Amino acid sequence: MRALAHRNFRFYFAGQAISILGSWVQQVSLSWLVYRLTGSAALLGVTSFCALIPLLLVGPLAGAWIDKQNKKKWLIGVQSLMALQAFLLAFLTWADLIGTTLIILMSLSLGVLSSFDTPLRQSLIGSFVGPRENLPNALALNAMLFNAGRFVGPPLAGLLLGLSSEAICFLINGLSFLALIVGLLRIEGIEPQRATGSVGKVFREGIAYAWHTWQVRMLILILMALNITVSAYAVLLPVFARDVFAGNATTLGWLWGAAGCGAFLGTVFLAHCRRLPALVGAVLAGVFISATSVLVFTLVTHLAPAMLAMAGTGFGITVCNVGINMMLQGMAPEQLRGRVVSFFTSARFGFDALGGLLAGFAAAAIGAGHTLQVEGGLLLCFVAFLLTRRKRLRSLVAESHVD
Repeated sequence: MRALAHRNFRFYFAGQAISILGSWVQQVSLSWLVYRLTGSAALLGVTSFCALIPLLLVGPLAGAWIDKQNKKKWLIGVQSLMALQAFLLAFLTWADLIGTTLIILMSLSLGVLSSFDTPLRQSLIGSFVGPRENLPNALALNAMLFNAGRFVGPPLAGLLLGLSSEAICFLINGLSFLALIVGLLRIEGIEPQRATGSVGKVFREGIAYAWHTWQVRMLILILMALNITVSAYAVLLPVFARDVFAGNATTLGWLWGAAGCGAFLGTVFLAHCRRLPALVGAVLAGVFISATSVLVFTLVTHLAPAMLAMAGTGFGITVCNVGINMMLQGMAPEQLRGRVVSFFTSARFGFDALGGLLAGFAAAAIGAGHTLQVEGGLLLCFVAFLLTRRKRLRSLVAESHVD
């Protein structure tokens, strides 16, 4: 918890805790709304794709633009727009005006805003905690917040959906953004170094760094492989909740919460890691654990073992994703951090979007269970490839670690 010794990080941490909880309530509620209205697994994939694909298409250029800006000011502005999006979604749902087209448009708008929000937040964290050696701990604690919200938010969403409606859940999310905005306004005395030159020049510098640095290329490849395969489980959870376990929105909340519990434990584990080279083995283990856990999940028919498998899936995916983020930011020069974070978010969420879209259409054709079995098997094959590159990756991460 050493990063919390810094005043600025405490303000960010408190505001982000509330904001993340609201975001998870909205994500689960929107997923349930789509499946309740349409009963379509394919549309679940399309909605997830629309919310995430801007991170792949817009994210890298957004990172170059961000490195030239006052990041705190722009983060407050983007958070305000995200609150407005949630309020509008709540009104449309309450007024019974929501439909497939509007859901897709609202998901796209959220995805575009997230393309700026995620790299803005991530690249600012280092400036909240002072010495660079505190950055890995701060990133792990930030991820811990996300996954604690993932543990609490989905069951809370299920409870709220049972007591009220999707519109109330969207309204709660809109209000939750105000907490982070207030926290950011209380933060003082930060102004990270800005990049100079045109956006095109800054973008090309970032691309050159990522392409010519082998360990960065390999870590991004791992992100792509993981998130285009087993991360797609989240898109298909409403199908399992209703059709496999004969449940409702509360069942969906428990499954999602179990994955969040595992993810939270993954971030607790990562918060103890002080040296980046040690993360290489953890990341490879995370890829293996997530693949095997997804396969187990598809084979069980009772909720209790399914929740255990979801916990393993959440643990593995989080250790991989967050561990790679810690390594990439720990290796990157300060002036490149916004671009490096944008490359991370593009690979993390962009390929998650592609995976969700493919999983939705595959599930409509061959079933949700068979879809996840294929994806888990493909990822296990990728693990065998990674084992042949493990020593070189660890060595190069150790050499490029910036103290």
